[in-house]
Parts: sequence; C-alpha cells; structure tokens
Amino acid sequence: MTSPLYIAVDLGAGSGRIFLVGPDPDKLLFEEIHRFQYPPKEEGGNLRWDFSHIFENIVFGLKRAGSRARELHRSIHSVGVDSWAVDYGLLDADGGLIANPICYRDRRTKNAMAAVFAVVSRIEIFERTGIQFLDFNTIYQLYSEGEEDLSKAAQLLLLPDLINFFLTGNAVAEYTNATTTQMVNVATGNWDLELLGRLGIPTHLLLDIVPAGTDLGELKPEISKETELCSVRVIAPATHDTASAVAAAPLSDGTAYISSGTWSLIGIERNDALINDEVAFENFTNEGGAFGSIRFLKNVMGLWIFESCRREWQAAGLDLSYEEISREVGLIDKFQAFIFPDDERFLKPASMIGAIREQLEETGQNIDESPAAVSKVIFDSLAFRYASVLRTVERLTGRRLEGIQVLGGGGHNRYLNQMTANASGLKAEAGLTEATVIGNVLVQAIASGRFASLAEARAYVRENFVFEEFPPQRSMELDEARHRFSAIERRFEN
Repeated sequence: MTSPLYIAVDLGAGSGRIFLVGPDPDKLLFEEIHRFQYPPKEEGGNLRWDFSHIFENIVFGLKRAGSRARELHRSIHSVGVDSWAVDYGLLDADGGLIANPICYRDRRTKNAMAAVFAVVSRIEIFERTGIQFLDFNTIYQLYSEGEEDLSKAAQLLLLPDLINFFLTGNAVAEYTNATTTQMVNVATGNWDLELLGRLGIPTHLLLDIVPAGTDLGELKPEISKETELCSVRVIAPATHDTASAVAAAPLSDGTAYISSGTWSLIGIERNDALINDEVAFENFTNEGGAFGSIRFLKNVMGLWIFESCRREWQAAGLDLSYEEISREVGLIDKFQAFIFPDDERFLKPASMIGAIREQLEETGQNIDESPAAVSKVIFDSLAFRYASVLRTVERLTGRRLEGIQVLGGGGHNRYLNQMTANASGLKAEAGLTEATVIGNVLVQAIASGRFASLAEARAYVRENFVFEEFPPQRSMELDEARHRFSAIERRFEN
C-alpha cells in the first residue's frame, strides 16, 4: 500500500536540500534528491543572498524529484518550502524582486534596536509580541531599510513565502515564520499594525497571515512545464525551519528539544505564550508552531562556531572529517577550557579561531589550538550552555524536565549528545537528523489527509526512525567543570 509522495525543500542559511518522501503505512521512502550551496555575498554595500541561484536550484531539484517519482511509478501530491527566519524580499508593483534579499548577518542593524527602543520601549515590544530580542529580527531590518527601497516596494515576503510566490503566483505570509519577525501581536496572531505604524514601517507591504498547512494552489504553468510536474500543489508547511523540526519531534510531556545546527534552539512546546518580566529578562521567545502550538525557546549560537573554525582549518590545509575530529575530541579526558558561546564576537568574526583565543585570554585560559582541543572547548561549552538554558526553562515554566530530544544535523555529533546529557543530568535522545524535512512533509501529509492529526503523524515518526539514547553520566570532574563554566557564563551574561 502506497501513499502520495511529497517534496520537501529545506533551505538553511547557506545551503539547501530537496527530498522526496513517501510516508507509506508499511515503509518510509526518504530520498535526498538535490543539495546546493549559496553563501551570502557582498553586493551593493550589503551582504545579500543570491535569490535567482537559490530559485534555479529549487526548480532543478523539483525536476529531479519528478523524474525519480516516475521511476518509482509514484505520483507527487505537493511541495513544501521551509527556510531560516527573519530575512525577506521586496517586490515591486509588477511582482518583480527589487533586489537580492539582505542577509541577517549584515551589520546594518547593529544600532537599530537602540533606535527602535527610543520610540517604543523594549518592555512594550515584548508584551505585544512575546518574541526575543535579536538585532537581526525583521522589525530591526525594516527599521534600517532605506526609505528609497521601501518606497519602491509593493509587497514584503519572507524567504519561503517569496519562493512560494514565484512557484504559484500567490502571495501570503505563513504564521510560524511571520512570528519570528517580532511584528506579530501574540494575542491576535496578526500583524501588530499599531506598533509598526509608530515605528514608521509601512504596513501596506504586509500580506495576510495563513496557518501552516495552507494550500497555495498548483505550480504555475511555466514551472509545471519546466519541471514536468503536473497537478502538483504547493502547501505551506511550518515554513520556519525550526517550526518544521519541532513538528516532527515525537515529544512526550516533560521532554525538551534542542534543534541543533548552525544555531541551537532550546525549548519546549506549549499551548500558549508565556510572557512576564522574568521571561523578558532571560530573553526567551514565544514563536508560533504548527497547529496552534507555541515554541517557547531560547537561541544559542550553536555549531556555527565549530563550522567556522573548520573552514579555517581547511583553508590552512587541515581537511579533517567531522568523524575524525569527533573521535579525537573523545580521546581528550580533561576539561581544558570553556567559552561563552553567545558572545556577540562569535556572530561574524574575521577569524573564529582568533575570536575564541581572544575570549579565552580574557578569562585567563589557554589551550594548544589543535583542531581537537578547540573543538572540545566548543562542544563542552555548548553542552553546559544547553544545560543552563534547560534549567532556566524549568524555572520559568515551573515544569520539571525529564528528557531531551535532539533534532537536526547536530544529532550526528555523539560526543555533544552525550555531553549534553551529562551536563544537564537528563537523558538525551537523537535520531531525527533530518527533522526539518520530516516535519515539512508531515504538515503536507496532514493537509492532504494522509494523517488525521499531528499526534498520529508523530506516532508514525516514532515507529519509522531509529533513536539512540544517551543516559547522563556523572563524575566529580564534571561537577568541577560545571562550576568553572558557570563562572564564565555569569561574567558574560552580566
């Protein structure tokens, strides 16, 4: 017995993947069809994404997916697109892209938060939106946008909505990603027009917000012809990649998640937002999830730190595989040093290794700077930071956590998984390294009637994926290391 196939387009901040998935009752079909890269580039004085390159690769991937489906004698029901948050494109009155979207790592928003707070207080913005403060949130990007560019614009679309527009001709704003902009009122679920008006952000650019699972129509005729996909629909999944990843997770009561990738997002799933002075002080966020859920979480810098170091080692001729580095890290039996991962100097340094060295020197620490030693510092520091955030989740929510579900590519890092369990004292479980793709497809499958509910879809995931457990291990050395990290964390947080 077979079900229709679904195409998941999953765009990370620099690389994209396209999968063909068939959630059949008796066996899961899960195939990667196409992978491509698109690092942001300096263009016109800003760091921008090459949108035409991204879209061309998506169309190419759709065509390959169609070809593969025909080999399998299977039909494709729909396509779903998810991406990273906050970045957007501006369209003119004719539906043309005015310029390549600016990357959230561009420095134009460096002083935007202070300028916005001079108009509307930080406290009021949090009470209205429930969203954490990051200087690259869409609200600060728009506040920093040149008036000339905004005056030319007729519509604003976040990245997955922009792609969906060029695939179907229909322009909407999907809810989960819209909430990350810090422009959606948490009480109403719609754009906070009064807030945006006070900031001088033109609200006529904004589109109707629709929920995850909305059918946006069939592929445009010219796209259908080029890809040879006939009568294939486009469904808006949870278009924010973390929202898709969490949708895939078979979470039980008391289970937290860590979406582990370039960024690490640490939190729990709730039925409602949690907004109070403590939550605001800790800079947690209440982002929209699929099917009315709220993702209560905090951002941690994540494996961006490690990947940036790895690129520097490769440039120096040390092209070590991920597995080689992880194996060497596991052979180091001492906690040599720690960094505070959320230091802003790690956001986009000229040299990540240099930025790590600089912070270590400030805290009176030093290491030999071999790839294994640096990697161990990064992984250990991330694990202790995760544990700290999880303890804060318990304090803010009054809920005791019982386990952790590790989602995303970081789940391949068995050393980090075990250290996270050790540092937190909670059992960690990993297995959904492609959680975003899975969640993307689950929402499409629910929309098409393949599953009756998210609970049923998650039960299917539990039955069809292999999960590895990492029980926490305790030691005196670990306790001593926790105290050392906590001292560094307090120094930088204060």
